[in-house]
Amino acid sequence: MGLTRDRVPVAEAIEWATVAYCGAVVTFTGTVRDHNDDLTGHRTGITGIDYEAYDRHVEPRLGRIARAARAIWPGLGRVALFHRSGPVPVTEASVLVVVSAPHRSEAFIAARFCIDVLKESVPVWKREYGGDGTSGWVATGNRIDDVEAAAHRWCRDRNEEPAP
Repeated sequence: MGLTRDRVPVAEAIEWATVAYCGAVVTFTGTVRDHNDDLTGHRTGITGIDYEAYDRHVEPRLGRIARAARAIWPGLGRVALFHRSGPVPVTEASVLVVVSAPHRSEAFIAARFCIDVLKESVPVWKREYGGDGTSGWVATGNRIDDVEAAAHRWCRDRNEEPAP
């Protein structure tokens, strides 16, 4: 788990999460795409994103997300969560969730839980750079919430058992 200025260790995380008692490893890799739609619906070209994080809060929150996932789905194998900081060019990974479980249903839903709660509770912001030389902070519309509140809301909205 962690925040990194280097490339997100996708292959290494998948290898680490692959264990003998788990028949499923689900991976979500968020990558920087080459465009974005602004608030008016206008599509703009993107050449890269610079991620800024409140560093000292990121890793503890990633750990709490993993623990919340384990509390809801106690049979999970391994959970790996990474987010990139600093400049990230188009096509490179900016966020990674890897979850292993004995069966695919738990692995898929736990991975979805992890990325959704991460987006709501981990203090990372992004500044997009356009091909025309402009740049701007992206307004996500999400407030940065504490992990427990975000996890509880996620469970409530999907009729899942809440994390203790």
